[in-house]
Amino acid sequence: MKSELYSTYAKQYDSVITDNIYNAHLDRPTLLSMLGSVSGLNVMDLGCGPGVYSQYLLESDASKITCVDYSDEMVELVKEKFGGRVSTYQQDLSLGLPKEKSASVDVMICPLVLHYLEDLSLFFNEVSRVLKPKGYIVFSTHHPFADFECSKSGNYFERELVEEEWNTVGTPVPIRFYRRSLMEITDAITSSGLVISQLSEGKVSDKVKELDEDVYERLSRNPNFIFMKCSKLGD
Repeated sequence: MKSELYSTYAKQYDSVITDNIYNAHLDRPTLLSMLGSVSGLNVMDLGCGPGVYSQYLLESDASKITCVDYSDEMVELVKEKFGGRVSTYQQDLSLGLPKEKSASVDVMICPLVLHYLEDLSLFFNEVSRVLKPKGYIVFSTHHPFADFECSKSGNYFERELVEEEWNTVGTPVPIRFYRRSLMEITDAITSSGLVISQLSEGKVSDKVKELDEDVYERLSRNPNFIFMKCSKLGD
């Protein structure tokens, strides 16, 4: 789903998420805590944005790193930062991963992307196809509980397209994403043959107290994102 936030404001977004509350002090530490050793492994970053995970993966000795994103501007940022050390290309994840061979990737990460995709079944079927046996994906997305307040229908089980304005980069930018039930997410995962091996609702960093005490209190009491590790069975 095309968004000005990740295209027109790509460079500003890259700068902001380095040390902001939701990305740097909630999403990223939780996602990384669920990621095992990637040393010697083939890793894909799905919806890589400006490549904030690439440096970590390089320092962790991943043997191959592939970054894909819907935004051409984000892809260019990753290329500028890492050059040939990271393979990067543009891909609409709602259309799957047609360039990737089956059973070719050890680990995938997918931070805060799924709420932009309408059909999760297609996405997880492709993830299952591309992962090697015993491979896994770690992802984060909006927590269904948090998003239900955006519902116009009042029906928790109905998928809805939500339109909002976010002030992530210091100016209001229109955003569109899908609100959905937890059951819709888990059904898409399990029907693809993947197994949910870990689930977290995140823990906000104590540093957020210094940045915004009110936000810290809210995030300490209410879930904002949900995180899952999903594994592909194998011998």
